[in-house]
Amino acid sequence: MPRYRLDIEYDGTAYAGWQRQDGPATVQGAIEQAIKGFCGEEVTLRGAGRTDAGVHATGQVGHVDLAKAWRDDTVRDAINAHLQMAGAAVAILAASTVPDDFDARFSATGRQYLYRILNRRAPAALERNRVWVVQKKIDADAMHEAAQVLVGRHDFTTFRSLQCQASSPLRTLERFDVVRKGDEIEIHAAARSFLHNQVRSMVGTIKRVGEGAWTAADVKAALEAKDRAACGSVAPPYGLYLTKVDY
Repeated sequence: MPRYRLDIEYDGTAYAGWQRQDGPATVQGAIEQAIKGFCGEEVTLRGAGRTDAGVHATGQVGHVDLAKAWRDDTVRDAINAHLQMAGAAVAILAASTVPDDFDARFSATGRQYLYRILNRRAPAALERNRVWVVQKKIDADAMHEAAQVLVGRHDFTTFRSLQCQASSPLRTLERFDVVRKGDEIEIHAAARSFLHNQVRSMVGTIKRVGEGAWTAADVKAALEAKDRAACGSVAPPYGLYLTKVDY
C-alpha cells in the first residue's frame, strides 16, 4: 500500500483539536472524511502533533496509506476538493509518496511553534481567534530574557498539563525567543517534542514578566518547583500555531 505524507494547514477555531472524536468536528476527522470522498477508503490519518482545540497549524504533517497508487498532485487536489465541498478550514499544502517506514509522528526530529500576541488597546478585527489580544503594554525584551531560563533540558512538570500522558516530564527546549514587531509579539519555541500544554503554559508565565508582575528569577523558581501550581496562567489556544515539523 503506498504511503503518502501530507503537509497540512488549518484554522483550528471550529475544531475540537486534531484528534478524531465521537461528535465534535476535528481536523483529523475532516481529512479522513475527505479521503473517503476521494477514493472511498476508510483510513486512519496519523499526525505529527495532536494540537488542542482552537490551535492552528501552518506546517502540520500527517501520513496515510492508500490501497491504490495515485499521483502526488492528484492526492493533494482531490482531498482539497472534498475539504472545500465540506466547508472545512483545512488545506493540504502538499502530498508526497514516502517510504513505508516514514511515520509522521515517530520519524520527526523536531517541532516548531509560534505564539502570537497582539499588544494594543484595540481589539482584533481581522485576526480575531488568531492572536491573543493583550491590552496592557508588555515588555518583549524582558519576556525574552526570562524565556532563556527555560531553554535547555529540564523537568517541565510546572509547565505540563495535569492530563499530560507523556511518560516523563523531561524535555529539551532548544529555542524560546520573543521578538516584538510593531504591535505584535512573536514567541518562537522549538524542541524535539513538547508536553501537553507546555508552550501555552510557558507563554502565559513569561507574559507575567512582560507585565512587570514577575522577574526572570520568578520564572526560574517556578521551573525548579516542579509543581503545576507554580505556573502562570495558561495562554489561550488561539494564539498558537504549529509551524514546522523537522525530519
